[in-house]
Amino acid sequence: MARKRYTPEQIIGILREAEVRLSHGEKIGEISRSLGISEQSYYRWRREYGGLKVSQARRLKDLK
Repeated sequence: MARKRYTPEQIIGILREAEVRLSHGEKIGEISRSLGISEQSYYRWRREYGGLKVSQARRLKDLK
């Protein structure tokens, strides 16, 4: 299966959508399946990008 690459902006958007759906009572498994990502990716992204804004993510990427 081909591997997708997401930009930090896309990742932050996905995390925001997931947080909204979590607040409505959906489970992580359902959310990740509908977003087309694995649960592991969700948790990894949340650890790395959780709480960042798009501008902060760009700065983080530039520093790397």
